[in-house]
Amino acid sequence: MGRIRILDKEFEKNIPYERIQMAVERLAVEIHRDYADREPLFLCILNGAFMFAADLMKYYPGSCEISFIKLSSYAGTSTTGEVHTLIGLDEKISGRDVVILEDIVDSGITVSHLFEDLMRYQPGSIRLACLLLKPDAVKRDVRPDYTGIEIPNDFIVGYGLDYNGFGRNYKDIYKIVE
Repeated sequence: MGRIRILDKEFEKNIPYERIQMAVERLAVEIHRDYADREPLFLCILNGAFMFAADLMKYYPGSCEISFIKLSSYAGTSTTGEVHTLIGLDEKISGRDVVILEDIVDSGITVSHLFEDLMRYQPGSIRLACLLLKPDAVKRDVRPDYTGIEIPNDFIVGYGLDYNGFGRNYKDIYKIVE
């Protein structure tokens, strides 16, 4: 599908599934290189990163754990600037190596908030792996340790990313048609 319609918006294919998978596999190799002798806790930020996390786990060759939290900062096509915790951390992370799995870093507000929150629990280390990075949109001092694909500041859906809850199910990533 070259174009899709979600609610009142049109989107065109931007990043094909094959390219996404190549990036995810490369990230798994990079992360494993750094954690080969350890057992990291992957912390997936729901809802958006669920596909990224599932695929990364398939490629990750080492011993690890995965857990999930749910944060919200978007309404429609833009960030609200506020981060709400809908499902919190239920793992003990004191002294643990934590790798946050985020679908996309754009403003950096969500990840910045999460880092501050997690530091209270004194993890051994925290690193950030994101599938997508919008460098031109970052407003906070957030630098992912592992980045799959850098993209322009377009609104996108698919592969876990949504528009008002819809569009997460597409295997490719689509950008909005203005």
